[in-house]
Amino acid sequence: MRVDVDWDRCEGHGICAEQAPKVFSLDDEGELHFAFDDNDIPDDLAASARSAIGVCPVAALREQA
Repeated sequence: MRVDVDWDRCEGHGICAEQAPKVFSLDDEGELHFAFDDNDIPDDLAASARSAIGVCPVAALREQA
């Protein structure tokens, strides 16, 4: 699976990082870092990534078709 991140929409709430800490993280300034930009997320992390997509309060994350 792959995830699209709408960088302009992200507000740095960090809920995605709580749901999928091996996929998403926030730096000290609240900027999102996505560990798999332009790469497939491993199958063992897909469920947590989908959970993070579902809880993003500003809908900045979506699964690529």
